[in-house]
Amino acid sequence: MAVMFKVTEGKRGDWAVLQVAGEMDLMTSPVMRQRVHDAVADGQRSLVLDLSEVLFCDSSGVGVLIATRRLIRSCQGRLRLILPAQGAEDGSHVNRVLAALGVRRLFDVHPNLASAVDEESRPLSA
Repeated sequence: MAVMFKVTEGKRGDWAVLQVAGEMDLMTSPVMRQRVHDAVADGQRSLVLDLSEVLFCDSSGVGVLIATRRLIRSCQGRLRLILPAQGAEDGSHVNRVLAALGVRRLFDVHPNLASAVDEESRPLSA
């Protein structure tokens, strides 16, 4: 049985929000990459990726996140990730994967949407 993968777009103030649910893997990562490129092509320079509903992330998913960071930085934009400390099982799977690979510190990580779109908010420490 295929796991559902879904990317839902929204707006919060100046921020474009992509809410991702399901598994970020070799099959779904191209969809995610395209949605990010579409948002940037539409002029979005402040992007929140809500990964709180992502149940699994492999190296291709991590690759999309790193490519997204590079793309947003190249156009002087802002990227924030939502990776809740608690949630699916014992915390965010993506958080654990990024930490294990040593790239978690590259990202501006927040626990929820309210924090991610708050200009005064400080990111969670790695």
